[in-house]
Formats: sequence, C-alpha cells, structure tokens
Amino acid sequence: MTPLRHGPGTPESTTVNSTTAPLGGEPPVDSAPDRTGTLDEALERLHASGPERSGWLSNHAPMAVEALVRGGQAEVVHRWLDAYRDRLEDMPAPYARVTGDNWSQALGDPRRITDWTDFFVRECAERPWRAVLAEWWPRLLPGIAGGATHPAIRVGHAVRTLLADETGAPPTPSATGPRATTAAATGPRLVELAHGLGYWAARHRPLPALATGRTVQTASAALDAVPRVTRQDGGIEDRLARLTAFPAWSATATTDPDEARTALTELVAAAVHRYATHGHGAPVMLVHAATAPNAVLRTLPALPRAWWPVSLATAWAASAAVTAAYNPESADPHPVSGSAATAAELFARAAAHGDDHTIKFVDTAIDVGDPLALAAARRAIDLNEPVF
Repeated sequence: MTPLRHGPGTPESTTVNSTTAPLGGEPPVDSAPDRTGTLDEALERLHASGPERSGWLSNHAPMAVEALVRGGQAEVVHRWLDAYRDRLEDMPAPYARVTGDNWSQALGDPRRITDWTDFFVRECAERPWRAVLAEWWPRLLPGIAGGATHPAIRVGHAVRTLLADETGAPPTPSATGPRATTAAATGPRLVELAHGLGYWAARHRPLPALATGRTVQTASAALDAVPRVTRQDGGIEDRLARLTAFPAWSATATTDPDEARTALTELVAAAVHRYATHGHGAPVMLVHAATAPNAVLRTLPALPRAWWPVSLATAWAASAAVTAAYNPESADPHPVSGSAATAAELFARAAAHGDDHTIKFVDTAIDVGDPLALAAARRAIDLNEPVF
C-alpha cells in the first residue's frame, strides 16, 4: 500500500442480499436543522469537557447528541447527557501554545489537546469555517487512525450540522430570542468543529506503509479480503502496529471526484452491511469501520473537489484497518434477517437503548437505508450493552 501523503497537488427471516445500494435522497428520519435549541445547549454544556477520559478513551457525547437531535430525538438529549456525566472529564491544562509557525512540531502530541483546541477556536472565529477546513483537511487526513478514528468522526458530525445550517432552514430558537437567525445560532457548532479539529490534530496518527495484496473490484470484496492481524488482543494501538497488508481496491485509484464520492458511498454501505454478519466479533469497535468512512463522506460537500479522491483512499485505509484489527474468524452462522421496523423506529430504539456507539452506528446505517443496513442497525442494538 502506498503511504498516504498530503500537501498541495495530492489529489424478518430471509437472508438479504448484501449488494451495495447507494446512499442519497432524503433521510428517512427527521433530519431538519434543530429548531429547539437543544443541540446548542448540549454542545455548550459539553465544551468545558475534554475529548477523552482515563487518558485515552474518547468522549462520544458531542457526536451522540448531534445524531440524537438530527434523528428527531432532541427530547432525550439532556437525560442522555445526565447519564453520560460520569464519563466526562475537564479539559486538560494547556501545555504549549500552538501557532501557525509551530503547528507541524505539535501535530500528534496528545499533551497539546487543549492548545490545539484553542488554536482552532481562534481560527474558526477569525475565518470562514470552510476555509479553515479546506486548509487543515489535507494536513489532518493522513492521521485519521488517531484516537481510534474518533476525532475524524467528531469532525464529520460537526460538519454535517454546519452544512445543514447553510441550507436556509427556518430559524433556530436560542437564548438571544425566539426567532434568532440560524447563523446566530451556530456559535456552539463552530466551536464544536474547532474541538473536533483540535482533537484530531493532537491524536494525529498515520497508518504504516503496508504491502499491497490482490486487486479486488468492489468495496464488499475488499473488506472480505482484508487479512486479520496476527494477534487479536490488546488495544487498537497495539493491533494497528501489527498490520501488514491491505488488498488493492481498484476504486481508490480514481482521480475523478465524482467517482470517488460514489466509491466512498459504496464503502460505507459495504461496511454497514458487513456489521450485520461480522459485528459479533467486536460489537463496539467494528462500528468504526462504517462510521469513520461515513464521517469523511459527510464532509465531502464542504471540501474542495480536488480532495475527494485522496479522501476516499484514506477512508478506505481507516475502514480496512479497523476491520483487520477486530475481524472475527468467520461470519455469524445465523441468517441475517431483514428488519420489520422503519428507520425512524430503529433510531428511536437506539435512543432508548442509549449506548453511544449504537446511536452513531444506527445513524450511519440509516444513511444507507436499505434492508440489510436496517438489519445491521437492529443487530447493533442487540449486540451492544444498553445504557438505560
């Protein structure tokens, strides 16, 4: 596998068929921008907290509350946060200020999480957020594996909200008045993007250069061909260090932005489908094989088109890495069934279940939306431990 580079010029009872169905169209849940003010309230409540706890476990609350609000479950957000409260820690103390001159020396230094966050808060306050994202995306993208892909996923959730704010949707109520403009309500959402980017910069970790295996033509076949790491034990950092090779998925060779977006859509669907049959291997960790590339897919509309092909290649590497690190020896021997529940019903079940990874995975599965994806969503609800 070619090392990733960055810089200017880098471009109910029957088994369901798992062929890829493209994402697109209107999501089957209430996905309008938040009109309740709940998301802003939740983000403001969370921004005193750091992105991690116990030294390295990620804070999933900002991502989960965005998905809950997006999925029409705003009324459960504050109750959910109350239950999550014991898993929040304060932001770490500053270590050394990050600037435009010293950022390259600070990249990947987790001691500087707060310094990086402060840097991006300043950047997003002084410049359009799309300009900040366009400048930093190629710098951060090669380190997508850092923090078990959570920083990139957090950025994807933040960007989805900011893009929704730009659609001219009806105003969002806020503390400044019942008819405050949507633009005025985006302060906490811009800060959330800064927190996501800062976390990514501090936990930036490129994957190693790997050997290239046989060439395969579809995302589903590529994931099936990913070799398991030799020892399936330890944390994700240990497992990623044991990666040796990935198959060559032919789609990642494209230089056409539209082809790249189509292929990335296929990858997200394939990873969601695969969870329906392989999620039992590591029900929490394997969700990231789908949610990480979906975060990249959600971010594409905010990026220059020239970055779409390399974004595809990097998202594939992240999905393959998680698959290799946690892949079970075989598929679940039980047939994969379709779901009689609608997408909205499944998301309501995920919200009632309460597990953060489950909420985010079901959110991604609903983006795919076909019968096998909804079966995978139901499987995640069944496999993961409920909070409530």
